[in-house]
Amino acid sequence: MSRLFWKFFLSILLAQLTATVAIGGAIWLRNHENSIEKRADIDTGPHAEETISAATAILEFGGINALKAWLTSTQRHQLYVVDENNHELLQRPMQAATLSAVRRMLTQYTHGIQGEPAVRGVQAPDGHHYVLFLAAPVSRDFAAGLRNREQNPADFNPAPQTQFERDRPPPEGLKPPPHFQPLAPFIPVAAAVVASLVFAALLAWYFSRPILSLRQAFNAASHGDLTPRFAHGARLGGDELNDLGRDFDHMTSQLRTLIERQTRLLHDVSHELRSPLARLQAAIGLAHQQPERMLSYMERIERESMRMDQLLGELLTLARLEAGALRTSQDPIDMAELIEQVLDDAQFEAKVRQRQIQQKGTAEVTVIGQAALLARAIENILRNAIKHSPVDSVVQLELVPDLQAHTLVIRVIDQGAGVPSAELDAIFQAFYRGHNMPKNIEGHGLGLAIAQQVVLAHGGSIRARNQATGGLCVELVLPIVPPI
Repeated sequence: MSRLFWKFFLSILLAQLTATVAIGGAIWLRNHENSIEKRADIDTGPHAEETISAATAILEFGGINALKAWLTSTQRHQLYVVDENNHELLQRPMQAATLSAVRRMLTQYTHGIQGEPAVRGVQAPDGHHYVLFLAAPVSRDFAAGLRNREQNPADFNPAPQTQFERDRPPPEGLKPPPHFQPLAPFIPVAAAVVASLVFAALLAWYFSRPILSLRQAFNAASHGDLTPRFAHGARLGGDELNDLGRDFDHMTSQLRTLIERQTRLLHDVSHELRSPLARLQAAIGLAHQQPERMLSYMERIERESMRMDQLLGELLTLARLEAGALRTSQDPIDMAELIEQVLDDAQFEAKVRQRQIQQKGTAEVTVIGQAALLARAIENILRNAIKHSPVDSVVQLELVPDLQAHTLVIRVIDQGAGVPSAELDAIFQAFYRGHNMPKNIEGHGLGLAIAQQVVLAHGGSIRARNQATGGLCVELVLPIVPPI
């Protein structure tokens, strides 16, 4: 067992044992106090008070002999009279526990701890002090046996008249009244202790087992094992612990995705850099072999170095965006002016490629962010649409401000072949190139990835969908400053 199990177990067990001992002790003391009274079998009912009051009057006015004659003549054998030396008036046997209980009850009544007295202390005319009390009536089963004995005297042995005289076993067929068992109060305490042991062990196991499983999962994750472990929650058990397990699986899933992305990014970067580096090395080698063509080879070297510089610049921009570089500066941006500047540059490139860009709507709104990054994102989407549109086609740039929703919707629609539905989300990943993408289209696959990071950093959203008439529509939604 783990240390955590024993900490849970001992803490819970100590709390339960403390409560058990406290409650059990109180119950034992109460039962012990009541058991003395039960062993004494003293009658505390109204009948006892009436009988004791009558006997007290006889003793005070007639003396001890008158009381003895009254007891003998009326056969009130349940009334007991005890002097200072614990001698009973009619010489009947008495138990020490009975006398102790009677003396204690007399003290309580004398000090006003209890109400109407069931025992009474009386001083006789001869100066002696006597204690008067009444024995409890016999049980119902015992009384029934007495009635049966009167009806069938031959079947029964003489039975005691009071419960103080039950030194002999009761007649056959009669139930003896219950006696106090010294170990009886400890039985529930022992049962509570055993139950505390069982439930403390179960509760400690219930909490320590999932935490141990989580510890093993963290240990495995530290060694690179990021597989889901608590998908069904069977290893944890509790609701909150299930949530903790699902959060752990979500964390490992995010880490696994991040590691895979970094691995794929490293592979793609090395692949993209390998081609221009190979061409650079080839051009340098040919320049050494053919000095007369040095100028043309230098142009090739310059072109390849520019491609590498462009690739590294885009990678640096993407890394800065993913690291939260946009948080360093937030300025109001006039979107109408920004769209005009981006459109001028895009129109020039489109004319060189024999395409056109057509604007629909205006964007007289303000966005908070960085103008350079936002312009680059829109420019990347427009250039991507120009490259994938056929010659003599038109690229649509739609601007739809929504003042009620405080958003600006920008749609860039080309007339190309579109993207398979399964790849619509993947086109925003770095270095992604679709299966049906023509080989003659230049680019590293970073433009849409940069655009997505810029839009998300500005609190917007971006998505792509295929047009029913053909072509791809990339839609940006940016939050705008509410008009005053």
